[in-house]
Amino acid sequence: MAEELALSTGIAHHGASRLPSVDIDSFNIELKDEDGFLGDRASKGAFREILERWRKPLRKTGEDPFGDEPSENISKKILDAILISDDTEASAVVHSAIEEFAQELAYVTRRFLKTKAWAKTERIVVGGGFRDSRLGELAIARAEIILKSEGFAIDVLPIRFHPDEAGLIGALHLAPSWIFEAHDSILAVDIGGTNIRCGVVETRFDKADDLSKAAVWKSELWRHADDEPTREAAVKRLVKMLKGLIDQANAEGLKLAPFIGIACPGVINEDGSIEKGAQNLPGNWESRRFNLPASLAEGIPQIGGHDTAIVMHNDGVVQGLSEVPFMQDVLRWGVLTIGTGLGNARFTNRRREAEKDEKNGKNGKKERKVRQPKEE
Repeated sequence: MAEELALSTGIAHHGASRLPSVDIDSFNIELKDEDGFLGDRASKGAFREILERWRKPLRKTGEDPFGDEPSENISKKILDAILISDDTEASAVVHSAIEEFAQELAYVTRRFLKTKAWAKTERIVVGGGFRDSRLGELAIARAEIILKSEGFAIDVLPIRFHPDEAGLIGALHLAPSWIFEAHDSILAVDIGGTNIRCGVVETRFDKADDLSKAAVWKSELWRHADDEPTREAAVKRLVKMLKGLIDQANAEGLKLAPFIGIACPGVINEDGSIEKGAQNLPGNWESRRFNLPASLAEGIPQIGGHDTAIVMHNDGVVQGLSEVPFMQDVLRWGVLTIGTGLGNARFTNRRREAEKDEKNGKNGKKERKVRQPKEE
């Protein structure tokens, strides 16, 4: 019934498996092995632990090129600079850490590809904060080479947009296409365990109706982890941020749609509650008595004289959705986001699926098979 309602109104429900452009085959899968959750092997923290292990033998002999600086405090910018510096020993340490992390990323990706939900995946984009660095790009490229050497016919690429913007731009694909005919921008929210980012996203629909030219017009960041607010205070601050962006958009003459797209960690239920995975957010967001979309609708009941529509989905899903315009040459694709954990989602393009069904119905041709090794 909910699926029928979503299709008839054109507005997807929260955490929907069907969106205007794609079907979401799975998201937020939590795979495990004997050591625990697989995502923990390919997270930002995992890379720091690997870097620390490579420094340890050098530290014992007093030859650690990084001195006493804790590995978690060394910025990605510094590590990127070391990769091309004249300090060969420091560069070798970073390269060693990248190689080991790439092996872990390849292992985790391999396990995803062998699940039923990720079967026949043709391409994977990798997002998250770790991607926004040269060392991240090298690890992604190396993981792709490892997978291909093992017989996986898969492309593994860095996400196209800056990770800070991909989670906002992807919110456009939560909205029904008809909303872009009379409006040129939407409000988007990207909620993380440390930050909340809000932004106005321009559709630039007149330049590209597939939303490939979309861009963040203006955004605002709040590091809620520094303030440690209550849940209610966090929602109040979020409403204030959004109202400020509405005022700025109106002053600029933007035609803001009465729509807010939200990217949020965890498993998002159809009613807008969060089932699990939101433990790093301020307060108890997994309570059945808390509903963020409803709270925002109460705080911002209308935009531009029209009732506000709100759709919330998993943050990994939304970040992946930013790639929809650039994935039309494949049928099935996925996203991995390297952050505190490892976000994941797998998509099937609805347009390509419809074209495939029509083609098969007419002449009986079968889809191209993606060659991937079987589970050992």
